[in-house]
This record gives sequence, C-alpha cells and structure tokens, in this order.
Amino acid sequence: MPANGETKTNGTANGSSNSNEGKSLFERIEEAPSIPKEAARKIAQLEREFVRAEVEQMRKTIPLMRPLYEKRNALIKSKELQDADFWPRVFANAPAEIDEYILPSDAAVLGQCLKNLTVERFELDENGNGEPRSVRLIFDFATGDDENPYFENAQLVKDFYWRKQVTKTAKGKRRTWEGYVSNPVRINWKEGQDLTKGLLDAACDLYEAEQKDKSVDRTKLPEYETLVKKIQEAEAEAMTGDEDEEADDDDPKASRSPAGMSFFAFFGYRGRDVTAEQSKEAEKEEEERFAKIEKGEEVEEDADDDDEDDEEEEDSLEAAELFPDGEELATAIAEDLWPGALKYYVQSYEVPDDEFDSDADVEELEGLEDDEEDEEGDEKEEEEAEERPRKKVKT
Repeated sequence: MPANGETKTNGTANGSSNSNEGKSLFERIEEAPSIPKEAARKIAQLEREFVRAEVEQMRKTIPLMRPLYEKRNALIKSKELQDADFWPRVFANAPAEIDEYILPSDAAVLGQCLKNLTVERFELDENGNGEPRSVRLIFDFATGDDENPYFENAQLVKDFYWRKQVTKTAKGKRRTWEGYVSNPVRINWKEGQDLTKGLLDAACDLYEAEQKDKSVDRTKLPEYETLVKKIQEAEAEAMTGDEDEEADDDDPKASRSPAGMSFFAFFGYRGRDVTAEQSKEAEKEEEERFAKIEKGEEVEEDADDDDEDDEEEEDSLEAAELFPDGEELATAIAEDLWPGALKYYVQSYEVPDDEFDSDADVEELEGLEDDEEDEEGDEKEEEEAEERPRKKVKT
C-alpha cells in the first residue's frame, strides 16, 4: 500500500482494468469518437452554401472594384512610381506565401526588370456573369539588353481557369475536385540565362506536342518522358543541394523554395486536365445534386478523403507537373499581393519590428552604439589631451 494510505488501482477509479490498456496508439486513434454521420452531412452542406454565397458576392463586388483598380494602375504606371521601383518593392516586401518561392536569382530579375503586374478576372463580364474565380496574371517587363539581360519577353500572361471535375474512385464512389488549371507559358531566355534550367521549355514542348494530336496518349510522347526525367533530376538536386544556389548559413531558406526551383517555373504550372466542357458538365451535376439535398432527397455519398484504399486513378499530368504549388501561389498573388500592393509598397519604406527581434540584431545595434560612443569618446579625449600634459603609455 502506498505511503499516503490510498489504494493504488490499475485503470479506472473503481479498480477495474482500463479498456485501452495493451492497445496500440493506432488502435486507440481508430476508436476515437468521430463526427456523427448525419451531422457531418449537414456541415458539408452548409459549407457548400457558404461557398456559393461567397462566389455570388464576388460576382457583385468585382465589377464595382474594377474602376478603382484601373485608377490605381494608372498611378502605378506614372513616372514617379516607376522611377521608385513600385512592383520590385512590392515583391521585395511580399508575404511569406509568395516570398518563399522567390530565390535570390529570381529577386534579381524582378528587381531589375519588372515594370507592372495586373490581375484580371477575365471570365467575369461587367454584368457579373461568368466564373469570378478564374484569374489572369499579366507581368510587364523591361526590354533590351541593358534593362533586361535575362529574356526577350516584354509581357508574360498566365491564365488560371477555375474548373470542376467529378470522378469515380476505385470503389465506385463519387469524388468532386475543383481548382485551377492552366497552360504553360514559354519564356524566351537569352543565352545562358534560363533560371528554370530547361524545365519550362520542356513543359511547353510537351503541351505543344499534345495540341498537334489530342488523340495521342501524352505518356507515349517523347516530350513527356523528357519532362518527367528533368523534373526527377531537379527534385533530386533540390534534395542534395544545388551548387549554383548555395544556402546561406544564417538563412537556410535564402536559396531554397518549397517548389525546389525558380519562381519562373511557375509559368509552367498546368494542374489537372479538365476542359471547359467537362467542368460545365460537372457544375450541372453538382447543381442538380445540391437541389436534391435542399429538398431532403437522398443523393449518392461522396468518397471519404481519408480512405487510402479508395484512391482515384492517377492523372498522367501529376508526374509531369512542373510547379505543384502553382494554384497556391496564383491565389496568393491574386488575393493578397495584388489587392494589397499599395500597402506592401508603403511598408517597404518602413523598418519591420521583427528585424530587431533577434539577439544578433540587438548586438549589432549595440555595437553600432558602442562605435558611436567610442568615436565621441576619442574626440573628447583628443580635446582634453590638448588641455593636459600627455601621459606616458604603459608597456
């Protein structure tokens, strides 16, 4: 018996054995309480209603905001702000969701050559009809060997189409996907300046080969094999470290990005292979399903995303995807950097508080203060020395 006089029991307070005793962590997790099936269905339905409401709100607000963005664009293109490097400063002060994809070599190009950035909701008309989530990113660059020694393009236009797809899993269950799809955009690099190391050209070569004969299985094309091989080599290089982009010991992320390659590889992003017609059919099917649910009718259940044994057939584009995070980066540019450009520009002239958070920065500041004090002290000593006899220096 324990010294405090209490009876030691194994398990529950009444001394009975704990039901979890002897079970592995995995078994206990498997038995953990889950959301009741009916409640989960209602939550999912409510989430869909929120999304529909947000999309309808976008259809109303985007046309209203267009004149303001046109006015802002005119200001940004003025000589005053162009001379003040407006967009290079915005990108230099970009949020982490964007900044982490920009390597030092990319920053050099953007800092020297980027003149303007425009985001358009190109599938939405002035009356609010169309898909408001599709975006067009238009990058304007300087031209000429002196102003742009990297590539010939004066403008790079990247369209991201919002698409929906309904597929069947291996077990025959329904699964819905929606997101961005895009076509690769070629950059005409000047000799020896390709920051993507041939990857973007390979992605464009594959896309162009597919367009010549759409009936051919892309995996049988030599361009597909070339691109997949290049991507695998780039991934392996990113894992071991790139000699041309050595990481800074003080800032390990200084020469690394989650994509493992240049920001300009972003122009090769494709996403899923979903056509406008397929998306329209999926949207129609989803609308009909939504109407049935609202009426309380039974509908086919969606597949469980956590069921690892019930996966979809792999899309052949997945292995040939040059920039897997393309959707996330496009969203961050369109929904954060673009609308907040004036804010990021103004902030670029401010000294962030976090720049003085580290001990190293504090020591550096203290060192600067000490240097100033030393200089002031030296000057004072010199003045005093003129007024008093010189002392003998001890050795």
